[in-house]
Amino acid sequence: MDKQGISLDRMRTFVRVAERGNLSRAARELGIGQSTVTRHISELEDAVGVPLVGRTTRRVTLTEEGALYYANCLHILQLVEQSAEEARAARQTPAGAIHVSCTAALGVMHVTRMILDFQDRHPDISVDLNLTDDRVDLVRESVDIALRLGPLADNSMKLYSAGESRRRLVAAPGYLSRHGRPGRPADLARHDSVVMSNVAGSGEIVLACPDGDRLAVPVQGRLRVDHGLAARAALAAGRGIGAAHLWLVQDLLDAGALETLLDAYVLDPTPLSLLVVPERAGIARVRLLVDFLLSGLSELPGIAVS
Repeated sequence: MDKQGISLDRMRTFVRVAERGNLSRAARELGIGQSTVTRHISELEDAVGVPLVGRTTRRVTLTEEGALYYANCLHILQLVEQSAEEARAARQTPAGAIHVSCTAALGVMHVTRMILDFQDRHPDISVDLNLTDDRVDLVRESVDIALRLGPLADNSMKLYSAGESRRRLVAAPGYLSRHGRPGRPADLARHDSVVMSNVAGSGEIVLACPDGDRLAVPVQGRLRVDHGLAARAALAAGRGIGAAHLWLVQDLLDAGALETLLDAYVLDPTPLSLLVVPERAGIARVRLLVDFLLSGLSELPGIAVS
């Protein structure tokens, strides 16, 4: 092994190529030429003494040795950044970048404002905020913090519970005047519903009854949407009944643009969580933003913190 051929710059290039699977994309994100990326990978392979990547016309894939080396490089680079962060923390001046992923509607309506407030307090911290309802791979996409609604399957991340998001059945007064107000859960089956096409189980509404029983009522409608803000607009426009998070519609309820229905019946709340890459959780600026977001989220309408 030629230790002189191993450098942090070459490691960073290799990690970005491994995560993007494409030399040109890695070059663009790193702000260097593709020839430099190719040279870094070649020099690193020469230094390590084994092939790290396999190249095709369209994609770069890791060899078995490359996958192991990638995990170790990632850990080394995270330790280097954490060490620098801890040194800066001694001066009480948090600085650097944080990559945040957040469900789209929550991000647009509330989290963007929180990020702006956070940066007003910490002007040396930059934030890359990605709004998507897709479940991104935090490590592969270099995400530090992810805000997620719903059950979680990834047990490898550090989990912070932000509470539970309560939902209510809502509809616009105009829709109710045209179609009538449901008096019992079974009535929902004959009404138009605004259905979230990207939410599992959205073809039925499950309600907890006052006597403790649970009812699952099938629902359908002429409009299916895959974005919370589209559902909000459709509900306000009188296109049907929907199960909506209170943080999404509380202002419309307060203004009388929407009304709650079947108030004696309860919809299951949805867990709201922050996921953090474990190696990033100890970085001061990441800890600061996690605490700031947890505080801000607890004040949103309908968020119940245990």
